[in-house]
Amino acid sequence: MKTNLKILVSLFLMLSVANQIIAQDATKAHKDSLETIIKKYYDLNLKIFQANSTIEDIDKAFELFTKDFTYIHPKYGGIYTREDLYNGYVRNQKNGGYDGKVMDIKILNKIIGLNAVVVQKSFVEKKDGKIKNEEPEMTLFEFRDGKISRIFEYW
Repeated sequence: MKTNLKILVSLFLMLSVANQIIAQDATKAHKDSLETIIKKYYDLNLKIFQANSTIEDIDKAFELFTKDFTYIHPKYGGIYTREDLYNGYVRNQKNGGYDGKVMDIKILNKIIGLNAVVVQKSFVEKKDGKIKNEEPEMTLFEFRDGKISRIFEYW
């Protein structure tokens, strides 16, 4: 009887360790997928911010968002629906607001959690013929079903 109990305990411990390894791999895979989406988001935004960007570039960025996506930026007017934000991107593009002044977006720090990523980033801009690193800014991304469901700007 004691031998059977020892065998059961040993099996339980081995299964527990195996499950922890699988859970850690899933967590790493989850974090990697969120990090990939964030990289795509900033790469596409950098492309959009150039003078020769197209509506297709904007469309590609919006493919990263859920249908009920919201963008929250209290300093610049509050809460925007996916449609509001899309229309703003298109308006800025048509009005020449995307002129290539933004040369890069530097990711300074990231904290990746369960279905959320906080990013500290700074824009690298061309101003008066000089390249300038702008002040760091903080952004929270929330995810659902492998897409960005909400962006909250804290700058």
